[in-house]
Amino acid sequence: MHITAKVDYAVRTLAELAAAGPGPAKAEFLATSQVIPHKFLEAVLSDLRRGGLVTSKRGPEGGYWLARPASEITIADVIRAVEGPLASIRGERPEDVDYTGPATQLKDVWIAVRVNLRAVLENVTMADVADGHLPDFVNQLTADPGAWKRR
Repeated sequence: MHITAKVDYAVRTLAELAAAGPGPAKAEFLATSQVIPHKFLEAVLSDLRRGGLVTSKRGPEGGYWLARPASEITIADVIRAVEGPLASIRGERPEDVDYTGPATQLKDVWIAVRVNLRAVLENVTMADVADGHLPDFVNQLTADPGAWKRR
């Protein structure tokens, strides 16, 4: 899986908003605290707003805040808001691709990859990230020394 800068910035921004609490946070604060280029952050915040994950208000008392509790926003929600489906093959959903001959089974492989992505990304919330308490299954996965080896 390739995690784009846009996804990385979006997840970090929502973690910052989750930690900040219910009040609005200025884009400048978010950009500075997470070392994100301000112009890029504005585009990310726009996607997050369209995706229903943040709300905003203009003006001196304005800023951005989470549209729902951090415990109800998963990393999968964030990825879908800024990039679209978790898994795609040439821009198509895995269930929509068709192969022939020796490649026929690839469709099942791509579906299995998506299932495994969902197993992690749909079960880790922004509250988990912001609070520093990831689910036990994530800790078990990362406790495996093989998880840290480059291949």
